[in-house]
Amino acid sequence: MILTIEDKQFDTSRITQLYPAAVVKTGHGDETTQVSLEWLDVEGKGKVEVVGFGLFVNLGEEEKHSFIFDTKAEMDEAAGRIAAQLKA
Repeated sequence: MILTIEDKQFDTSRITQLYPAAVVKTGHGDETTQVSLEWLDVEGKGKVEVVGFGLFVNLGEEEKHSFIFDTKAEMDEAAGRIAAQLKA
């Protein structure tokens, strides 16, 4: 099955991970890292600076794609479009 995320297409048989996460500053210059949405809601409130939200696709260990959104609502809409494709 071919899955389309934004403007890229992926063969679902090659996807090893597909997950949402928040993107936060690490405190070292402009460096950022991913944190789980659950961690952000439970542990990270007021402790980290959120710079965006993303959907991340890993194709094995070597190939990784990131789709970054300004708001969680935008990310959720994109996730909904992915879910609709998987249900079809």
